[in-house]
Amino acid sequence: MAGQSARDVKLWSPVVNWEERPGGEFLVWREDALGSYPDKINERLVHWAKVAPQRVWIADREGTDAWRTVTYGEALDRVRRIGQFLLDLKLSAENPLVILSENSIEHALMALGAQHVGIPSAAISPAYATLSSDFGKLAEIAEQITAGLVFADDAAVFGKAVDTVFGADIPFVALRNLPGDRAGSYQFDDVIRTEPTVAVDEAFDSVGPDTVAKFLFTSGTTGSPKGVIQTQRMLCSNQEMVADCYCYFRNEPPVLVDWAPWNHTASGNKVFNIAIYHGGTYYIDRGKPSPALMRQTIANLKEISPTWYFNVPAGYEMLIQAMREDDALRQNFFKNLKMMMYAGAGMAQHTWEALTELAEMTVGGSIPLGTGLGSTETAPFALFCTDPQDKPGNIGIPAQGVTLKLVPFEDKYELRLKGPNVTPGYWRNETLTAAAFDEEGFYRIGDAVKFVVPGDPSKGFYFDGRTAENFKLQTGTWVAVGMLRAQFVNQFGGLIRDAVITGENRAELGALAVPFMPALREITAGEGGLSDEAVITHPKVRAAIASRLAEHQRQASGSATRIMRMMLMTEPLRFEKGEVTDKGSINQRAVLAQRGNLVDALYADGIDVIRVGKELAA
Repeated sequence: MAGQSARDVKLWSPVVNWEERPGGEFLVWREDALGSYPDKINERLVHWAKVAPQRVWIADREGTDAWRTVTYGEALDRVRRIGQFLLDLKLSAENPLVILSENSIEHALMALGAQHVGIPSAAISPAYATLSSDFGKLAEIAEQITAGLVFADDAAVFGKAVDTVFGADIPFVALRNLPGDRAGSYQFDDVIRTEPTVAVDEAFDSVGPDTVAKFLFTSGTTGSPKGVIQTQRMLCSNQEMVADCYCYFRNEPPVLVDWAPWNHTASGNKVFNIAIYHGGTYYIDRGKPSPALMRQTIANLKEISPTWYFNVPAGYEMLIQAMREDDALRQNFFKNLKMMMYAGAGMAQHTWEALTELAEMTVGGSIPLGTGLGSTETAPFALFCTDPQDKPGNIGIPAQGVTLKLVPFEDKYELRLKGPNVTPGYWRNETLTAAAFDEEGFYRIGDAVKFVVPGDPSKGFYFDGRTAENFKLQTGTWVAVGMLRAQFVNQFGGLIRDAVITGENRAELGALAVPFMPALREITAGEGGLSDEAVITHPKVRAAIASRLAEHQRQASGSATRIMRMMLMTEPLRFEKGEVTDKGSINQRAVLAQRGNLVDALYADGIDVIRVGKELAA
């Protein structure tokens, strides 16, 4: 981040080396070797339960103003009890624990209890059980793993999905609303009354680096969700990579306030395990970057000051708006903060600059703000940028222990990865596993990158889209979707949150844009009571969008970078259709497949289409 840092923040001091191969390929690695790491994550839980048993590990305040907490000492005791219960039911890698729940203390304890005794868990997006009437994605997952038990916070919410997909006879643990006549049902409170035996310690001792810790399922945006194997080696090596990057964690247990779902790798692996690895405290944020739930996030951040903070760009935009109106929120957010991270989508320049401005206003200098790149298959931490930057987009350099392979692809490079944090493959799917790795064993992540400084990997890389997203115009000209989408969203100054680029086999580019309603409502201020649709179709809003579109067109260099028409989407993107992930990341291909009618309307010059000439004429 540009500007004078507000406080001394100890981060990594990497030594990058590389080799350029004949044919234009690059290999990039770190000369400073990865440090030692435990054989299993729960070794760190045991450690902190011994040296800091009274320290709060996790806190939640679902439905109440008071935080409910669990200390490290209490956590280990409950984890051992849950482990015994699962052993008694004969769960295993072949019959794992399935978790259908939002983030909660009990969710965390069940996952760690299984992991403690070598039983994998699979946290599955609750949306697969609540937003879908046919439970199609959930059924596809159930076919890939043979569940031995299902846990859910609320049996009334998830019971139908459990019985329909996994069977009415599967063992079922819930916190509340268990039907009294359902066989094989257990209250969570009864589970943690189980007395652990020596079998728990024996099972814990048998857990090693190659033990499967969990399964994480990709969002299934291009077919059935894929079950990505997560071994103990992946999780532990990845946490040591994180510890090298955020060095201050080693002497300062982190304080985390986090909303992102644990069925996703970003928080389910990285953030969740950061707390355990360093003896930190994880505050579960029941809010989300949405108009309905952002108030909860704001309330949490007014009370708890994080020392490291993660959010998606849309979340930061909503937080910025709130901090500009609430000095107490701004002061508490930045009070102890030493680093911010964004991921899930490209950050706009105005968001970057606003965070810099607010930090300088509050603490007299900037707070490091960075991003990286990884995936479910890389546990996820693989690249990160800590060098000061004056704009967003640099995804950085490889973590310790990770080797990058850059393969020329069009005018950029296809990125491939190798390291101890990379998955051995997909559960019960040898064909997918074989296709995911090249002849040298590098994982094909499917992302394209460009050098920040041509030929110098030490200066980092820019993400340049998914290789499968790019397409050709009718003229045969290639369109690099990733970079174009980021630039396009940035040029709208916060009026849109994201966009889907259209134009494959057509004469010109178009865009289906996700509106940022708070910013659009500011344009119609004074005309209260308007519905979202009325705001989107308001002449002032259309004129403002058209003005930004005209400026975008003036700056574009050619047909492959110039969007000529656009529509603001009024219907929210649907997770259960694969259009968007839990974190809000859009899948370009899935939206185009699901909303072909909107694409046709965009090119039919319907009333909702915004074009520069059309709006000026109006």
